[in-house]
Amino acid sequence: MFEKKVQGEIRELHRQLKAILDEDRNERVMIFTDDREIRELAAQINRLLEEKAKSEADFRRSEIASRKMLSNISHDLKTPLTVIRGYLEIMRTRGEAALEEQTDLQMLLKAEQKTQALMELIDSFFSLAKLEAGDTQIVLSSLDVCEVCRESVLDFYEMLTGAAFQVEVKLPEMPIFVQGNREALQRILSNLISNVIRYGAEGNYLGLFLRTDERSVSIDVVDRGKGIESAFAESVFERLFTMEDSRSRSVQGNGLGLTIAKKLAEQMGGELTLKSEPHVRTVFTVTLRRERNL
Repeated sequence: MFEKKVQGEIRELHRQLKAILDEDRNERVMIFTDDREIRELAAQINRLLEEKAKSEADFRRSEIASRKMLSNISHDLKTPLTVIRGYLEIMRTRGEAALEEQTDLQMLLKAEQKTQALMELIDSFFSLAKLEAGDTQIVLSSLDVCEVCRESVLDFYEMLTGAAFQVEVKLPEMPIFVQGNREALQRILSNLISNVIRYGAEGNYLGLFLRTDERSVSIDVVDRGKGIESAFAESVFERLFTMEDSRSRSVQGNGLGLTIAKKLAEQMGGELTLKSEPHVRTVFTVTLRRERNL
């Protein structure tokens, strides 16, 4: 009888501990027993759980502090770079007629281009840092997703046709409303279309399609380029991840665009996913909550 009672109490400890760990609850085990060793075992388990909770809290505080620091650094870097870029632009515009050596003008142009590229990188870091630090408030409202999709494609239309892309857009004639933010959705679509031009150019195809059901709206941005191997399907959303060919100047990216796009989608209560069959079809899908048409 005594052994069965002890076994039952140990099983109860195991059940509680498993539930706490599986559900990541900030709780302690509780056991009522006359057995001194089981009480001591429960005390040591609770000590470990307290240490675990403290470590997790310390990690969260450290992570928040790091994100705040990155946000502040990004902001501090932007001001001097803006000034440098302004002076370079003034020097170039004023000096084009005066410069006798074409090499001097080329050097100024290169300096200005590099400064611009660095500014864009800092802007991306700043945007991501603010998103991760919770400093960016995205206000949601009723948004006609068809209108935003059309505007986004038109923004790139000259670039796409100039690069001999076949453009296929299928959107409903009637408005389709989602809970979203216009600026955030425009940035997501801009990033995805830019990626098609940058990485999917060999397919010479851009498709943009809308799918709906009762609860959600999905925007598919499709290309037929070299695609992304399944091993990298999740990595593309990680910070600073770039494919091998991104080292080429003609397709260079900063490895932050998709990270920002995914976080913006999540801030709107949606998601950004990828399915790719290399050299056949690569699809980035933005899914948002649907609203009834007004």
